[in-house]
Amino acid sequence: MSPSSSTFRALRHHNYRLWAGADIVSVTGTWMQVLGVNWLVLTLTGSATSVGLSLVMQALPTLLFGMWGGALADRLPSRPVVVAAQLAQAGLAAVLAVIAFTDVRSVLPIYAVALAGGLISALGGPALGRFGAEVVPPADLPNAMALGSIMNSAGRILGMSLAGVLLPFTGMGGLFVINAASFFVVIAAIAAMRRAEFHVLASAARQPGAVLDGLRYVLRTPWLLVVLALWFVSGSVGRNYQVTMAAMSAGPLESDAAGYGLLSTVFAVGTVLGGFLAATRPHLTLRLLLITAFATGVAQALSGLMPSLWTFAAMMLPIAAGAVAIDTTVNARAQLDSPEEMRGRVIAALSIVSAGAGAAGGPLLGWLSDTLGPRVALEAGGVSCVAAALITAVALTRLSGRTIRQAVRVRPSLENA
Repeated sequence: MSPSSSTFRALRHHNYRLWAGADIVSVTGTWMQVLGVNWLVLTLTGSATSVGLSLVMQALPTLLFGMWGGALADRLPSRPVVVAAQLAQAGLAAVLAVIAFTDVRSVLPIYAVALAGGLISALGGPALGRFGAEVVPPADLPNAMALGSIMNSAGRILGMSLAGVLLPFTGMGGLFVINAASFFVVIAAIAAMRRAEFHVLASAARQPGAVLDGLRYVLRTPWLLVVLALWFVSGSVGRNYQVTMAAMSAGPLESDAAGYGLLSTVFAVGTVLGGFLAATRPHLTLRLLLITAFATGVAQALSGLMPSLWTFAAMMLPIAAGAVAIDTTVNARAQLDSPEEMRGRVIAALSIVSAGAGAAGGPLLGWLSDTLGPRVALEAGGVSCVAAALITAVALTRLSGRTIRQAVRVRPSLENA
């Protein structure tokens, strides 16, 4: 298909083409580093728990400081913040390379880098989201997000594959050097963009209490609160498939590491399909969100009944596709239906919900898999997602009806004024 087709319409814009190309390079480098860090921690400690702790270190700053990053993004110009964050992340990747090449035997410096990287993501991530919305007009933002999901999935597959091939030759330090270089590709792409073609979002005024204003906006916007609640359920017990796929492979499916590798590959392919599904839609609506969340929950519940590796893998395709469609729709609606001057704080709220869902859902699904079995964990998670979709549908219907009744009451008063 050509860039002019509806599926790839965001690629018509010069700035977005640069952003998309830089994004896939950056994501590829990031996943090369993820594999290198996990392997380095595992080599130093011999403990999978230690690997998990490094992930907690990365997520914790988002939970604590994400809203501050959102407030900064709403007040400051996006480009300088994004460039500064890219330079800081490149510096941390270089520090990891030094740790690997000098054969440091302590895991503490790695944890410190993970914590610092998480803090940079917490403070710079909302600005990155705002900047990504400025390289396309608002009408093409949902399509840009969907194409971004495709590139993230492709970059993940490419990054993990390249890391596996290069690791024996470059060592873990080489992977970190490559990731450090990838951030400069992003900076070069930003420098090459046409300033006249930016769609700059309105900024918030500098004022005290900006963080609290963002929290109040989310809590006082019923439809957004309901959607975030659905997304939390979907992202906790309805996601975290790295846990349930591993448990199914080691347990009922008796396929061990080879089966887990196959399932991970199939899931990654499914995420690409989900990105294309979202990209082909002219509009990403709340109705699409509810239908996809309901169908994905049903598929998850059914996946727990699958008797073999291949039938379970077949269920992973629609589940992964649905997960990406849900994420893209939530992000698109939360951003486009919120004030521009609040965009950074809304993006921060999305990041906090996503991080919280991952932190809560992983251990919960692991506990369910260990105590009741992975099949029950999948079925319970799927039923929970179906229930959440139905409750959300009822809540949004009532909110919509209340809005209409309020409009009817206001109109006569305006006519009589």
